[in-house]
Amino acid sequence: MGKPDFAIDFGTANTRVVSSSGGVLFDEPSLCCFTGQANRGELVAAGSAVRSMLDRTSGSMRVVRPLNRGVLSDIAAARDYLAYAVRSSVGQRRLRSFRAIIGVPADATNAERSALLTAANDAGLGSVQLFAEPLVAALGADIPIDRPQGTMIVECGAGTTEAAILSLGGICAAASLRGGGDALDVAISDFLHFRHKFLIGASTAEQAKRDLVKMLHEGVDAGVDIRIKGRNLATGLPAAIGVPVGDLHPVVEKHVAGIAAMVVNLLGQIPPELSRDIHDGGIVLTGGSAAIGLVSRAVAEATGLTVMVAGNPAHCVALGLQKALAH
Repeated sequence: MGKPDFAIDFGTANTRVVSSSGGVLFDEPSLCCFTGQANRGELVAAGSAVRSMLDRTSGSMRVVRPLNRGVLSDIAAARDYLAYAVRSSVGQRRLRSFRAIIGVPADATNAERSALLTAANDAGLGSVQLFAEPLVAALGADIPIDRPQGTMIVECGAGTTEAAILSLGGICAAASLRGGGDALDVAISDFLHFRHKFLIGASTAEQAKRDLVKMLHEGVDAGVDIRIKGRNLATGLPAAIGVPVGDLHPVVEKHVAGIAAMVVNLLGQIPPELSRDIHDGGIVLTGGSAAIGLVSRAVAEATGLTVMVAGNPAHCVALGLQKALAH
């Protein structure tokens, strides 16, 4: 396909466009707002401008995420969002002349990969090549993946959490959990719904997660409340409630326990020489959710191995794609 012009980290929560020389050209939420019919709607806004519109649209307007659980869920939204992201990065030039690489989950099916390529082509891009995200995340974390030595990476994204064993520049074994950090938002929302008959939106659930993780990291008393605003389902009225940190702690523990179990299961499937390498080198966490300290703690306790969080974990895929452009 020739040397790529730029790379796209097309994520469930955020999308970044990077070039080999100019660094990050675009970094905005992966959100679109349409008006009109579901299949023939008109794009009203995209990216950062849509964040404040979540759960606040009226009439025929609707907010759409192009990706769900790490893969394409709306090909039309993906097409329009990619066109917006690239034009925001390179200007109103003819996109057919541009070549790009895009990160995808390692376990993406052929149909999912084909849908993404179709969306990129419909957006006006020229040649597009897909790269497995665990590989580029390892590059972004400065892990030497070309050596004949096993390394393990856990990419904790918003839409999917992937664990991969890498050696000689390839993926020897991989496992994934679809859901990622967004699944924890949903779990918190469901807990409030069923336990407290209290309804909150996606943005409030994400903020509650951030507040909870910060308080758990700081070791606050379990009786301290997190203040959350939403709608009381018993009265139907707007309200605010205080939920003790100790009540929400099991929700986070269940989430991170699933990640730890996936890692343990993958380690049980690899050859002994790779096991020896990982015993010596430990496990590296990347992705935005890697900043949740409970994840590294749970993986370390479940495996007995050293677990490290990469520097700038949320940007490891974008940084890895940028390095791939240079080669």
